[in-house]
Amino acid sequence: MVVDDQLMVRAGIAAIVDAEPDLEVVGEAADGQSALDLAARLRPDVVLMDIRMPGMDGLTATARLTAAAPATRVLVLTTFHQDRYVYEALRAGAAGFVLKDTQPADLLAAVRVVADGEAMLSPAVTRRLIDAFAGGAPAVPVEAGSRLDGLTPREREVLVSMATGLSNAEIGAALGITTGTVKTHVNALLAKLGVRDRVQATIAAYDLGLVRPRP
Repeated sequence: MVVDDQLMVRAGIAAIVDAEPDLEVVGEAADGQSALDLAARLRPDVVLMDIRMPGMDGLTATARLTAAAPATRVLVLTTFHQDRYVYEALRAGAAGFVLKDTQPADLLAAVRVVADGEAMLSPAVTRRLIDAFAGGAPAVPVEAGSRLDGLTPREREVLVSMATGLSNAEIGAALGITTGTVKTHVNALLAKLGVRDRVQATIAAYDLGLVRPRP
């Protein structure tokens, strides 16, 4: 489902998604409240959600939608680069955050990633998110530092790959293992680090010094 208050933008995104043989746009909405009403009827797998809209904004709609229908994954789509939107969207339960200037192929990849149960942040957004934590308080509990020692060499490789923004399929191809094996490693390292999802794991990788931001 595509949610955006600008008709041309909404139609363009819908056309890009609907042109794919494995994807189907089941509905469109122009504001948050309409999105909630439509999602309650259609139960879409993924909702592409704009942030700034008249009436109920996308962040409020995302929070209410993810609370009412946890199985529906929300991919926030916006032109805004401000860090606070990233934080608010993730706190609201969004599975991903992609900028509207993203290439169509990358947008489609993001839809498939979140539909598969993974979290997705565009590289630009990931870097902003990481930079914001570089000089601040730890993003994970202090005891998580000792848990880093509990990771196997392969789990560390997977974590580093995750921190660069790779999907499970891309990690598998890079390491020469199956996507299913990657998922097993991801679940294990999330538990060992004591974090909820891939986004928190990425922050932990940088915060704990396993990965360093590039110049």
